[in-house]
Amino acid sequence: MLALLRARLVTYVEKDAITHRMHRQNNSTLILASSSPRRQELLREIGIPFQVHAAHINEDQFVGEDAREYALRLAREKAQAVAAHYPRSYVLGADTIVVVDGEVLGKPKDHSEAAHMLRKLSGRGHEVTTAVSLVAPDAVAPGARTETRACTTKVYFRKLTEDEIQQYAAGDEPMDKAGAYAIQGGASRWTDRIEGELSNVVGLPLSLVTDLLRTYGLLI
Repeated sequence: MLALLRARLVTYVEKDAITHRMHRQNNSTLILASSSPRRQELLREIGIPFQVHAAHINEDQFVGEDAREYALRLAREKAQAVAAHYPRSYVLGADTIVVVDGEVLGKPKDHSEAAHMLRKLSGRGHEVTTAVSLVAPDAVAPGARTETRACTTKVYFRKLTEDEIQQYAAGDEPMDKAGAYAIQGGASRWTDRIEGELSNVVGLPLSLVTDLLRTYGLLI
């Protein structure tokens, strides 16, 4: 399963690397408002040059806030927070959430919480939503600078044993991941199937990102 998932990911990004080219006419750069190494790797593998400036915002969910709206808001706030410092650049923000039975599973605070999340995901399907927000330079899109969209993928896990949960939760991999797992890592062996875009589960839906960059003139 791990080899299959990796093969699917590599096939996808290598195809896009051939077809997508940066448009340099406006001399603008792309800044990724995220320190996530997974998002950085995805952008590199499709041949999009960028700089990194992580956003530092409050990521708490509002009381009564819809899960999808929550992801959209965080992606938008991350992009706008960084764009305030780089008005001549494109800024891309992103946020990924895992949802099961309407409950948002964020990044676990400790190994015990990671194990608790994995028990919720065991033997069933859940949704992974990644929202992306692009802030364009004023010169490119005056008066309409920010556009935010989201992509959702359904992921199905097989039944996990308690030993598997405890062993995985005790490691470092779950600790900075929504839902306490990395589908491109150790959790790949638990995945029965996915419905939707794999890169979205990794942390950045590439088809959506490239469409946004084309819309605002950074890709040709």
